[in-house]
Amino acid sequence: MLVVMHSTATQEQIDNVVEAIRRMNLTPHPLPGAIRTAIGITGNISAVDPRTLEVLPGVTELLRVTKPYKLASREMHPDDTIVSVANTRIGPGTFTIIAGPCSVENEEMILKTAEFLRSQGVRLMRAGAFKPRTSPYAFQGMGQKGLDILVKARETTGIGIVTELMDTEYADAVEAAADIIQIGARNMQNFSLLRRVSQTRKPVLLKRGLSATLEEWLMAAEYVMAGENYNVILCERGVRTFSDHSRNTLDLSVIPPVKTLSHLPILVDPSHGTGKRDYVPSMAMAALAAGADGILIEVHPDPDRALSDGAQSLDFAGFTKLLDKLRRLAEPLEKTVN
Repeated sequence: MLVVMHSTATQEQIDNVVEAIRRMNLTPHPLPGAIRTAIGITGNISAVDPRTLEVLPGVTELLRVTKPYKLASREMHPDDTIVSVANTRIGPGTFTIIAGPCSVENEEMILKTAEFLRSQGVRLMRAGAFKPRTSPYAFQGMGQKGLDILVKARETTGIGIVTELMDTEYADAVEAAADIIQIGARNMQNFSLLRRVSQTRKPVLLKRGLSATLEEWLMAAEYVMAGENYNVILCERGVRTFSDHSRNTLDLSVIPPVKTLSHLPILVDPSHGTGKRDYVPSMAMAALAAGADGILIEVHPDPDRALSDGAQSLDFAGFTKLLDKLRRLAEPLEKTVN
């Protein structure tokens, strides 16, 4: 349910409605807009008598939200969400680049990459301190030491950090190190993990599961938002199909329906979506053309010697070339690459 306040409603009137909703043992979610404030309601609303809220001063109307994902729905929040982080913004009018190696391998490599990305105008770096790997014998990341290296990279260069949280055990450490907390595809429906990140005020980058439907993906976002963390960024990273020519099938066709059904920004990961560096530039350009709000892309100073996912990582020269193409394509699409 959505309570729509009058455009002239005072803050006191809004606060009174919020308190009235809490007295019903429901959860209010104030949603300030450009013209007026709306208040989303989550919980068991079947027993709610709308008249008790309709008569409160400042209330214009009550609307039923039909989608199962209430807070992630454009029904409840018609305006696009803009996530502001690390001196940049993710949302309409921008195409945000988040780049960096698959994993933290050593301090020298991370600092070199961070300095290179900053020289290219990139403000967010991705790198995993904890890595989910299919094989238990593969490189699993550096753990806390990797987080310490990422913090040093931010302090040295000013770049924002995007890193993955795999387990609630490490939530405090990752929250302290990251500007954006990434939830990987394998954990999209790890509900205890989603509840934990709902308690932080750090933005959450939520990757689509390997075989998740759009509704399942948005319901996972709903878990985060239900805890009053509304800074959720969706990330399409490819789904598993019968395809044998790429690592995954990058579903760019999901972008328009996401934009129609939800107000949340959506990024695309062409590195995991294809698994082959030769395909990455084309899919990154296609993501921009399809209406994505940015990309998450793997960049490594020496991909052939990377400890993980080197086959899908661009080197510095390849990334510079792609960045130039993206900026030229963004201009007629009225977007700014940042």
